[in-house]
Amino acid sequence: MSQTPLNVLNRRDVLRLGALLGGSAFLAGCGLNVPSANLPASPLNALAVTQPSVAGTVAWSAQAPKSPVVLLSARPTRILIHHTASANTADLSRAQAYSLARSIQQSHFSRGWIDSGQQFTISRGGYVVEGRHRSLEAAQGGQQHVQGAHCDGFNDVSVGIENEGTYMTVSPPGGQYSALVGLCAWLCQQYGIPASELYGHRDFNNTDCPGDVLYAKLPQLRADVAARLGVSLRLWPTTRAPMTGERVRSAQRLLLAAGQTLTTDGTYGSGTASAVRAFQSGVGLTPDGVIGSVTWERLIRTVRRGDSGPAVQAAQGQLTARGYSVTVDGIFGSGTENAVKSFQASRSLTADGVVGPNTWFALQS
Repeated sequence: MSQTPLNVLNRRDVLRLGALLGGSAFLAGCGLNVPSANLPASPLNALAVTQPSVAGTVAWSAQAPKSPVVLLSARPTRILIHHTASANTADLSRAQAYSLARSIQQSHFSRGWIDSGQQFTISRGGYVVEGRHRSLEAAQGGQQHVQGAHCDGFNDVSVGIENEGTYMTVSPPGGQYSALVGLCAWLCQQYGIPASELYGHRDFNNTDCPGDVLYAKLPQLRADVAARLGVSLRLWPTTRAPMTGERVRSAQRLLLAAGQTLTTDGTYGSGTASAVRAFQSGVGLTPDGVIGSVTWERLIRTVRRGDSGPAVQAAQGQLTARGYSVTVDGIFGSGTENAVKSFQASRSLTADGVVGPNTWFALQS
């Protein structure tokens, strides 16, 4: 599809584009020398994505919800990928897709849920069907979200996509994967979700879902969705409770630099989660207590020779964890600068001794 001219973008398009570009955008045509993050080189590179064919609840003869679904006024911030853990059927027909949707709804009714837990389902034949009632309507509007029941603790902020089959040892069929890319790209466009914010169910709950093989394809899925949207992206490691280690300590020090109060012990406990939520609220992000790509991009701050404080300590701690002889004293002197230059050269980055977004990303990855 042809690109939408910038001068005819309406207000909602601008809001979505701004969310897709993120907080560290640079406009190539404006000559601003700031590295991109989850960004196209220019807004004009953002491609419009056509809504895929989605069979609504009427099409597959869904039963009415047991009680009215909850329509939230806040947009979701991520997409969660599931597998149904059912048989890898050879029946790729539309009829099978509809039968699957009815089966899922009945199973979820039996759990005491009001309706299907997920917002959308993709059959092995590549047919996309609406799960919970009004999910398609909400996504088409792009401003509201139907509360699901697919991931404990994250149903208010995530869109759930079930993929028919079990993908522990085999990959999903090509048609199903292609449909997944298309649906995710459209949802990212509609809700302003960065392509980096695609996760597996296991990232947030104790489960094997969406299967080892499908989970391993998520980096490729993010890249394919970004390509469909016409954007580039930087995929930061998701950091959350109960993780421990230098990356957590680095995040804690950056939170301190941002004005939060917490202990920099390298353990992602309740105090760190609270500080993350407070930081997220302060910068206009959904306060979910998880440091994903979008939060990392807001949390990092450029440090260079002559700077001091906890953000410098965060960089020094990462350098020492990689074997560089640096004193973690929060003072960015010549020793730290030389270590940064050496690290940058080892990662084929510009060896300027400045810890900017690309160097932070390399340190955290």
